[in-house]
Amino acid sequence: MAAANSLNAAASPPGGDIPLQGESAGAPAPRSLEDQLRQAGLEVLGSCQKMSGRGPALLQHSALLEDFTMKELDTLGEAMLLIRAQPGQVLIAEGDAGDWLLLLLSGTVDVTKTTPAGDDDPGAQDNKSRLGVTTEGAVLGEMSMFDRDVRYATCTAIDAVEAAVLSRAAIGQLIRQHPGVGAKLMVKITQLLAQRLRNTSNRLVRLLQKR
Repeated sequence: MAAANSLNAAASPPGGDIPLQGESAGAPAPRSLEDQLRQAGLEVLGSCQKMSGRGPALLQHSALLEDFTMKELDTLGEAMLLIRAQPGQVLIAEGDAGDWLLLLLSGTVDVTKTTPAGDDDPGAQDNKSRLGVTTEGAVLGEMSMFDRDVRYATCTAIDAVEAAVLSRAAIGQLIRQHPGVGAKLMVKITQLLAQRLRNTSNRLVRLLQKR
């Protein structure tokens, strides 16, 4: 329990964060991760201790976790917060700031992107496009976790959803306390980002070829 408390304390930024160039040490401390999640209307259920209890299927269905052992999965779970969302509830909102990612543990999430209407038609409404539907094992929001830019898309629960939240600060704490697990996690997140960049580049090439 002491280890879990220590890792979850990393959700509060001082000390446990991954430093960014240009950040001011005198800046006011932001709200805790739990406060951010609750303000968004999400139910916070505590840490994801004993995440291995969800069974080997979680490892099989998740590109992030596929190389982890059950023991490593529990270590990672201690660094994460468990949240629950009801159908129709927004987990990640396009345009919001956020330095955490979601690992979808159960349920289905709709990922959408809003395209502003053209300036030539003031009465036109913004267009919402579906980027995809994600299920158990998917990772959402990892890009904003790293660069702290605003969220690119909106993620909405289609049915009841449970997800594990991993903050940027918790990763820093995990690397210090469990370097093997932290290093493996960083490699997997990097691979996910590289794959998404590759997929985006392939889609762009196909669009250009159609012109």
